[in-house]
Amino acid sequence: MHRIVYLERESIIANVRRPDFPHLWVEHAKTLQPDVEERLAGATIAIVNKLQIDARLVAALPTLQMVAVAATGTNNVDLDACRSRGIIVSNIRGYAAHTVPEHVFLLLLALSRNLVAYRQAMAAGNWQRSEQFCCFDFPIRDLHGATLAVIGSGSLGSGVARLAEAFGMRVLRSERKGETRVRPGYTPFEQALREADAISLHCPLTAATKNLIGEAELRAMKPTALLINTARGGLVDEAALASALQRGWIAGAGFDVLTVEPPGDGNLLLAPQLLALPNFLLTPHVAWASQPAMQALADQLTANLEAFVRGEPQNRVA
Repeated sequence: MHRIVYLERESIIANVRRPDFPHLWVEHAKTLQPDVEERLAGATIAIVNKLQIDARLVAALPTLQMVAVAATGTNNVDLDACRSRGIIVSNIRGYAAHTVPEHVFLLLLALSRNLVAYRQAMAAGNWQRSEQFCCFDFPIRDLHGATLAVIGSGSLGSGVARLAEAFGMRVLRSERKGETRVRPGYTPFEQALREADAISLHCPLTAATKNLIGEAELRAMKPTALLINTARGGLVDEAALASALQRGWIAGAGFDVLTVEPPGDGNLLLAPQLLALPNFLLTPHVAWASQPAMQALADQLTANLEAFVRGEPQNRVA
């Protein structure tokens, strides 16, 4: 009988159906990293979201047969260590194909139309003091006719591209940074940075994509450009982004992710002077978290467990 241990049950708000095979189910609302080994002792299947399953843990858990990641990103799991042990690692795919693109456009629209600045002006009484029917305190730009560079062309990047085209935007699919050969339909990375009025990131976090956007890339962007990151915080050098916002290298940024989550008080992007900027929007990693998306995630999670036990593992990353 499989022993399934769900370490971070509160990380999704949805009905998680128990799998249709004999099993013992143990779940914890939340788990601290130092407690992972003890809680997974004797487990054959571990369900994790953001907790680390590193090589040391893999070696310390001889009964472990599967790691079911209740998310798309798997940078928290040592895939090589799992492969060497024959441990199946499966992730969740496609569940956020609508909710993340919609969040991207929430951020793009709010920044392009200076929503926060106008909201602050309203609270300060600017409209009430106006001598005409409207206020022109801040510039407003249309998305129609603007150029959007999408970096990362999986289901989420493709979903963003479809919405952008519906808005009448010109879409550039960026080639990978450092690639010398450009695939048909793609634009060289450096060219995409230079031409984009807005950039949306949809890459996994790997050794190759860590700090994909740093000072050099931010300085290469148009001073009128916007940077949107709903993927992983580590894709962007946070110190460089803070400088870019304070010094006007770019026009604004909308982020749903930070390098460390939950963030500590010392995170640069949580500094009061940055959070007070109307052209910097930060949301707490919720782009993926619509109710339909979370339920789709939960349903796929159970399907992954059942496929593994049938001997037909799906969504394998290792």
